[in-house]
Amino acid sequence: MKHYLSINDIDTLSDWVSAARKLKENPKKFKTLGQDKTICLLFFNNSLRTRLSTQKAAMNLGMEVMVMNFGSEGWALEYGDGTLMNKGTSEHIKEAAMVVSQFCDIVAIRAFASLTDKEKDEAEVVLNGFKKYASVPVVNMESSVGHPLQALADAITLNEQNAKKRPKVVLSWAPHPKALPHAVANSFVQMMKLQDADFVITHPEGYELNTQITAGVTIEHDQKKACEHADFIYVKNWSSYTDYGQIKNEDANWMMTKEKLGKAKFMHCLPVRRNVVVEDAVLDSKQSLVIEQANNRTYAAQIVLKKIVEAL
Repeated sequence: MKHYLSINDIDTLSDWVSAARKLKENPKKFKTLGQDKTICLLFFNNSLRTRLSTQKAAMNLGMEVMVMNFGSEGWALEYGDGTLMNKGTSEHIKEAAMVVSQFCDIVAIRAFASLTDKEKDEAEVVLNGFKKYASVPVVNMESSVGHPLQALADAITLNEQNAKKRPKVVLSWAPHPKALPHAVANSFVQMMKLQDADFVITHPEGYELNTQITAGVTIEHDQKKACEHADFIYVKNWSSYTDYGQIKNEDANWMMTKEKLGKAKFMHCLPVRRNVVVEDAVLDSKQSLVIEQANNRTYAAQIVLKKIVEAL
C-alpha cells in the first residue's frame, strides 16, 4: 500500500480489523519491522488521541518518530501553482513536501477543514499537496473531509463489541456551540457502508451530509425513532454542508440521553462536550465505549503503518 488517505484505501475491511485485533493481543510482535525507519507527523491542527496513538503505533513497530506542529512552528505554506508569493506565505508546498521526504520514510498529515470555502476544503489542498510532491507514503491523520484512522478504530471497536450477525448502528447528530467539520461523520459513513449492518443516520433537517457519501443510507429526522432497538449509537456534531460551515440548529433536545440510548452501546470519537453533546449519565455508564475507541486508535494506526512499511 502506497498511501492511506481514505477508508476506501482498505481492500478488505474485515481482514484489516482481524489483523488489528491480533496486533492488539501482542503490540510488540513486529517491533523490528520499522527498525531504521522514520515517520514524520505534521500537525496543522491540535490533537490528543491522534498524535499519541500514532506515535505509539510507530514505536510499537520500532520506528523513530518526528513531530512538528506545523501551524505554529513551520512557515506558512503556499499551495497554488504559479502563485506570486508576495503576501503572507513563505514557502511552497513543492519544496516543503520534497524536503520533508528527505527526512523520513512516511509522512502523516493532520489538517482540518476551514469550513469557509467548500471547494477548497474538498480539494484537500494540504493532504493532496503532500501526496503530489512528497516522495514517501502519506497517511491521513484527519483532513478536511475524512478521518480514516478514526473510522478504522471504530470498525475495530464495533467488531469487538458486536454480538449480532447484523447489528443496528445509528449515527446521530448532536448540538454543539461551535461549527465542526464533517470529516469524522464522512469516514464513519464510508466505513459503515462496508459493513453488514442496519445503518441509519439521524439529524435535523438542514444537516444533510454530502449526498455522494450518504447515497443509499437510510436518513431519519426523528432521532427517537431512529434510535429504537439500536445496538450502537455513534454521536457526533457537524455543521451544515449545504449552507457550508454554518450552525443551523442548536436544539438541546438532540443531546444523547440515557432514555434515547436505551440498551445500545454509546460511541463518540472524543473530545466531547459533556451535557451538551451527551449527558454524564451516558458517558459515565458501562454502555459507553469511548475509552476503548480511543485505545483502538493505536491499533488502527499500527495496522496502517505496518502495511505501508511492508510495502516500502
